[in-house]
Formats: sequence, structure tokens, C-alpha cells
Amino acid sequence: MPDEQATPPRWRQRLIPKTALGISMIILAAALGSAFSGAVLYSYYDYRLNKNEDRVNRFVRGFDTRFQRAQDLIGFETAKAQSQIRDQLKPLEQATAQGGTVEQLEAKVSPSLWFVHTLDENGQASVGTAFVVASDDQNALLVTSYTTVHAATRSPGPDVMVRHGTEDMKATLWTWQEERDLALLVIPKPGAPHLPWATGSPPIRTGERVFALSGLGGAGAAITQGFVADISAPALQHTAPVGQQFQGGPLVNSKGEVLAVASRTYAPLGFAADQVTFAVPVGMSCEKVLKCPNGQPNAPGDRR
Repeated sequence: MPDEQATPPRWRQRLIPKTALGISMIILAAALGSAFSGAVLYSYYDYRLNKNEDRVNRFVRGFDTRFQRAQDLIGFETAKAQSQIRDQLKPLEQATAQGGTVEQLEAKVSPSLWFVHTLDENGQASVGTAFVVASDDQNALLVTSYTTVHAATRSPGPDVMVRHGTEDMKATLWTWQEERDLALLVIPKPGAPHLPWATGSPPIRTGERVFALSGLGGAGAAITQGFVADISAPALQHTAPVGQQFQGGPLVNSKGEVLAVASRTYAPLGFAADQVTFAVPVGMSCEKVLKCPNGQPNAPGDRR
């Protein structure tokens, strides 16, 4: 009988050594592989950890700078927004005068206001307001409305009286200019406080707030307010109510500077005004009733 062929060893028998040395080599190879894999994984972990720590450190180191920069930016934007709001509110502030503003303005201007009372041609009361434009160590010069004192321009004529608080005195009607509805009174009141005149060209703009003042009031003065409707060489057109006691009084801006003389009869365009009246620009008083070197009054005009 022929010899039977030898059975080939199984694959496990081929791979797994049968000797102690072979088994030791396999164990060593597995250990080395595990060690290498662990080293690679640890190295990657350590790398990622270091990267994260670097990012955290950079964030922490730059946080104060970024925070301060953000605060500065917020402060800048806040100031910018506030400035824009103030700019937007300026027209509204000019258009609306609060009670406190009116009271302060009245208190500021009233020391220079005098209530004028006299008689007209029919013997009826004629009243208005005058305001001090200049004074020296002897007299004070007061501008008023010609309409109020026109009866006194004739001789004989009624006395012209002026009152401030409890003080009532006779005034001298020095000169006048009918076509401008202006007259000048002189009183023996040395050092009387005078009102400054507004400067600028123009000294006020259309749409801005103006105030008319009277020397008759519970606090020594009364005040009304309105808008500038138009500005021209011969007149300042406005909407501030001008009652009889206000004619001849100052029309002022919010600083208390005189812009014009309030009038009820001044008609530079040849017709009478109604709700919107014409005021005489204060500089026109320098044509006849005042002498104004350098644009500022310091002496009366020629006496009539």
C-alpha cells in the first residue's frame, strides 16, 4: 500500500510558534506595538492640549486690551449719538421756550424797562413801554413808540410819565421819528441799566423765537413770545402779540439782546398789520433819535 501523504499543518500551526522563544518574540512584538500606539496617542493628546492652552493664554492675555477697546468704542459711539441728538433738538429748543427760560429772561430784562403813561389828543389814556438804551452819570436815554407819546409832540401837550416799580417820574420827550414809530425820552436816572443790542448779519433768522416785553406787570414786566416770520431791511416781521402796553418795548432774542422795537402801527409796506406785526429794527433808531458811533448808542439825537 502506498504511503499516505502527510497532512499539511493548519494555518494556526504555521503562525503560532511552538517553541518558547517564538512565543516570546510574538509577545515582545505585541508589546512594542502597544507601546508605539500609546506613544503616538499620547503625543497627539499632548499636542492638542498644548494648542488649547496656547489659545486660552492668548485670549486671557488680550482680554483686558479688547475690553478697554470695546469700552472706548462704546463711549465714543455714545458721545456721538448724544451730540447728534443735541443737534436734532436745537431747532426744537429754539422753537419752544420753557417757563423757566421765560421767567429768567423777564427777570434779566425787567430792570431796563419802564412803563409809559400819558394822554392822547382826546384826553384818553395812552400807554406803552420804553427801555433804556444808554445812560451816563446824569441821565438815561429811553426808546419808546411815537404812537404812545404823539400828543406830547405838540405844544401845549400832556406830560409823559414813566414808571418802574414804585418809582414814577416825568420824562422829557427829546425827539421822535414819525415814519419809524420811534421816540426818545430822557429821564434823570444816572447809571440806569441798559439792554445790549443783538449783533450779527442777520442778528436772527426766520423761524426763531422772539420775545416782546412790557414794563407793566406783577413782577415789573410782562412777556409774550412768537416766531420771526420775515426779516428785511426796513422791518422784522413776527408773531409775538403786541398789546397796547407793549408798544415801544424791546423785541429780544433768548439772550435778552434787543433786535427791534415793538410797534402796533409801523407799516413799512404801506398797510396795517394784523396777527403778524412789523417791528422796527433797533439800528434804525440811530437815523434820528440816537447818535450811535460804531453802531452803539451813546447820545441823544438832535432835539426837536
